[in-house]
Amino acid sequence: MAKLKILEFPDPRLRKKAVPVEKVDAALGTLIDDMFETMYAAPGIGLAATQVDVHRRFLVADVSSEKNEPWVLINPVILERDGVEVSEEGCLSVPGYYESVERAEQVRVRFQNRDGEEVEASFDGLLAVCIQHEIDHLDGKLFVDYLSEAKRQRIRKRLLKDRKHRVEDRVAAV
Repeated sequence: MAKLKILEFPDPRLRKKAVPVEKVDAALGTLIDDMFETMYAAPGIGLAATQVDVHRRFLVADVSSEKNEPWVLINPVILERDGVEVSEEGCLSVPGYYESVERAEQVRVRFQNRDGEEVEASFDGLLAVCIQHEIDHLDGKLFVDYLSEAKRQRIRKRLLKDRKHRVEDRVAAV
């Protein structure tokens, strides 16, 4: 397995809409394993393929505290949304920032599992929020898009400044 590089906002590749997965095979399985390793190491609870510069419609998630309830959703489609929940969200592509976002409290989703079998399942609570967040990534949308323009621009400028300092620190260390 290998840790993958996570793209960070405002990288334009995060805005690219993912295309459906055509074939569930061993290569996809390896990429899924790498995404889980990357997500757990980050540490995070969800990761969409778009975030690792793979523009195919699948995501991984695990909101359990023991990290032993992994979900793989390939070609996910939200069929139903119910209720409203406002919760604080963060994102591996927007490191260090957390903001309140309104999402559906429950969702019903059709997807293929890791074996390529079509499944319909209902999710609620944190897992429902996580899945909606990751599906947004597959559609080229980030949680900062739910914020005001002013707040989004502040976050963008701060992340660019932080990235510049990290690069300068690496150059100085050489």
